[in-house]
Amino acid sequence: MTETNTSLSAVTPEMNLGATDMPQTSFADATSDLVTQMTEGNFDGLTDYATTHLAPALLSAGLGLFVIFIGYLVAKYLMRVISRPVCRRVDETLGKFVGKMVFYSIMFAVVGAVLTKLGAPLGGLAAMLAAAGFAVGLAFQGTLSNFASGVLMLVFRPFKVGDVVNAAGVTGKVDEIDLFTTTLDTPDNRRIIVPNSSIAGGTIENISHHQHRRIEVPVGVDYTADLQTTRAALQKAIDQLAANVIQGENRGSAVVLAGLGDSAVNWKVRMWVASSNFWPMTEALTGEIKTQLDAAEIGIPFPQMDVHVHQFADAAANAEKAGRTRPTRRGADRMVG
Repeated sequence: MTETNTSLSAVTPEMNLGATDMPQTSFADATSDLVTQMTEGNFDGLTDYATTHLAPALLSAGLGLFVIFIGYLVAKYLMRVISRPVCRRVDETLGKFVGKMVFYSIMFAVVGAVLTKLGAPLGGLAAMLAAAGFAVGLAFQGTLSNFASGVLMLVFRPFKVGDVVNAAGVTGKVDEIDLFTTTLDTPDNRRIIVPNSSIAGGTIENISHHQHRRIEVPVGVDYTADLQTTRAALQKAIDQLAANVIQGENRGSAVVLAGLGDSAVNWKVRMWVASSNFWPMTEALTGEIKTQLDAAEIGIPFPQMDVHVHQFADAAANAEKAGRTRPTRRGADRMVG
């Protein structure tokens, strides 16, 4: 019994070594070996390769694509669910930005998890992406500048979707603020896409930010017009539109004597109105000013200039005549002496 156990124990390590599972060949190594065999004319391993390596790899890839597709649908759904209340309760611009960040974060996490599960070398891939990102960053400095400007505008929010702005030499209503560009719709219904770096690097005028705006119409009248009569006529023009004037501190209306011009007495007529009525009320006030000045028989002069023309020929003739008579008088004086 002892000898049997001893012989078994002596044989066991060799048997265990032979029974140990052989290391599985990777898909890349198996593919390389198959290509080498096929180039030598040996196609015996094709069936074994298809069943042992190719079919599981295709199945894993199909499952990975299915998971990525499901992740895409989930990311789109969460983007809408999260961005909708932010757009409704806080701001539309911030809501769209948050929704896009949620979408890209979920997709990045899903794709990374699938690649890790499939055995992709993410460490080497990350190093390659870092090197490629550095090279791409040097090549696309303008694009990265637009991205940085877009992030700054979304964070500090100098304007939002729906505002009327004057930026980068373009005046229009903001339709969308993206990470790289801003879309504006002009008053004549043209759509203009402006790079964010052009907007952030210049002066931004948010025309519709405040609820109230001041209209100012300059007027020049004749010097012969009485000042009090002119003021009364201009004030009457404001009174005709009193229902549209915004009252309150630093609001209301005013008639201001602005100065004495070259050919007219300059006035300014000011009136505060709602921002939405700025252009219609500007036109209405201008028309009322003209009507009231005509009713008061106060003229609006044209620029005038007096030009004095001197005849050079007459001046030359007078000088020649004076030169002829002067020697004669001198000769007569000598004869008298």
